[in-house]
Amino acid sequence: MTKAEIKEEETKELKNRIQSGQAIIGSSRVVKALQAGKIKTVFMAKNCPIKIRDDLLHYAQLAGAEVVNLEQNNEELGIICKKNFFVAVVGIN
Repeated sequence: MTKAEIKEEETKELKNRIQSGQAIIGSSRVVKALQAGKIKTVFMAKNCPIKIRDDLLHYAQLAGAEVVNLEQNNEELGIICKKNFFVAVVGIN
C-alpha cells in the first residue's frame, strides 16, 4: 500500500466512525476522554495548535492511545465531521 492509500483508508475509517456516533469532537472533550481511558485513537489535523498537540500527545501516551496525524487541515476535518466550524481533533472510542 502506498502512503496515499493508507491516508485515504484512515479518512474513510474516520468518516464511518463519525457517522456511527463513535467519535468525540473537540480538543477539551478528547482530553477528558483520554484521561478517563475511553479513547483508542486520536485523529489530529495537520495544523492543530502546538499547545493542543502537546497535551494530546502526552495524554494519549499515558492512555496508550494511537495518534494519527491527518493530511487534512482543521477546516477540511470540520467538513469531514459535517460541522460548520473548524475541528482540530477527533477521538474514536
